Amino acid sequence: MTQKIVLALLLGCSFIAQAEQKIGLVDMQKAIQETSEGKKAKKELEGDFNKKKKDLEKSETDIKKLGEDLDKKALVLSDDVKQKKQQEIQMAMRKYQEAVAKSQMEIQKHERDLTQPIITKIRKIIEDIAKKDGLTVVLEKSEQLVLFSEKSIDLTERVIKDFDAKK
Repeated sequence: MTQKIVLALLLGCSFIAQAEQKIGLVDMQKAIQETSEGKKAKKELEGDFNKKKKDLEKSETDIKKLGEDLDKKALVLSDDVKQKKQQEIQMAMRKYQEAVAKSQMEIQKHERDLTQPIITKIRKIIEDIAKKDGLTVVLEKSEQLVLFSEKSIDLTERVIKDFDAKK
């Protein structure tokens, strides 16, 4: 499998060497986060996250209080009452864990809902820039994929500027 990928890359590189190709790079994360709409979405998500975090911290504190209360009274409580209190704490913990998972999913969905229109607009801007500048391909710049590139082919700042100018 790896050999096929290397072969494809070598063939691609030889094709690029044979024909004059123009390449551009865009750091999509940076573009999303630095556009005016991206900043607004980030602020909204942070507010949503902080509200959910506050609610979850309150639940966590309540569970800790139940546990501490049980520990303090353990010597004077009957086995039945202790068992009921432990079950109550376990139920509260399950509800808390479910609430954490639900909150995470809601935040992820909210993030997708907020960023998808931004991504769609950014892609259109990238396409317009690529056509205007005669670029053959525009790649997403990431540290894992692009180890080095000339600053001149990085279109990120231009994309952000064009995005905000279209408002």
